[in-house]
Amino acid sequence: MAVSESIEELLHSGYRYALSLTNNKACAEDVLQEAWLAVLKADGPHTRPYLYSAIRSRFLNINKREKLLPAISLDDAPELEEPFDDTDIRYSLECPILEKALAQLKDTEREALFLTAVEGYTANEIAIFTQQPRGTVLSHIHRAKQKIRRFFDSNNAEAAP
Repeated sequence: MAVSESIEELLHSGYRYALSLTNNKACAEDVLQEAWLAVLKADGPHTRPYLYSAIRSRFLNINKREKLLPAISLDDAPELEEPFDDTDIRYSLECPILEKALAQLKDTEREALFLTAVEGYTANEIAIFTQQPRGTVLSHIHRAKQKIRRFFDSNNAEAAP
């Protein structure tokens, strides 16, 4: 984490990373909260790599748990309030067509694409971070880009008169 980066910036970055993994706002908030609590309890460094590692660990644990006990979504409950104020456009991914495109990616592809395109990590850094071979990371990024390109190409073809 750069010296000038505040806790708020770190948490917003963590939220974007969690959102890239989960592709669900409520789940991303939960994962970030659990990860941040773990960082605080462990008295760990307030750095992106440390927080991202905690987020990724929580996300993988949730995926394992959901395979055993599928969760019921509460997204349709009208009485629930939005717990996270996502009004700042810098942190918003409120583009429905982009959300649809990203939803078609596998978790690993979405994660690799986010880390390289949004956070600016290299394939080597992502490989170390995710404990995967560099070639696998490059494949995830390439496939993600191809799927998104095909998605937008097919949507443009359907929209054309």
